[in-house]
Amino acid sequence: GKAHDEAHQAVAVERAMEAFGRIDFLVNNAGTNPVFGPIADLDLNVARKVFETNVVSALGFAQKTWHAWQKDNGGAIVNIASVAGLSPSPFIGAYGVSKAAMINLTVQLAHEFAPKVRVNAIAPAVVKTKFAQALYEGREEEAAAAYPLGRLGVPSDIGGAAAFLTSGQSDWVTGQTLVVDGGIFLNAGTG
Repeated sequence: GKAHDEAHQAVAVERAMEAFGRIDFLVNNAGTNPVFGPIADLDLNVARKVFETNVVSALGFAQKTWHAWQKDNGGAIVNIASVAGLSPSPFIGAYGVSKAAMINLTVQLAHEFAPKVRVNAIAPAVVKTKFAQALYEGREEEAAAAYPLGRLGVPSDIGGAAAFLTSGQSDWVTGQTLVVDGGIFLNAGTG
């Protein structure tokens, strides 16, 4: 729960600068989704918590990294969004809305931080992490069957995309959201 604490953010950025003398890359990977159900009945304090962690913290880290190093020296930022930010996501609606906001934050920062800093997002589908366990636990085979590539994501799928977006291979890429979803979006049109 510390990701959106500004004092914690300042210390994290200061410590990175002390240890390495630079911050070339920032990956905003903090996320929360404490509720499962329709947003019609969502407690607004829970909605605020989701936005604080998923959107405001990413902005805070981007600001602090910008001022500490990237403004003068360049770099790249990668925001971990979600396919939930690109389409309706029943039962995780507040999370989806926050990830849509993060995708737009990516575009805003890419515009404002150019030309020195590139800002992109990754929108994963379900990745096998502790965070997503509730979405597939006990029914992984069934869940994986919905994906054209026949499996759920694994952390290295997202790591590979982040490595690309922070490398010289993507020097002419900014403001983009790379969907890394095992092809699940291909099913969107099939009802």
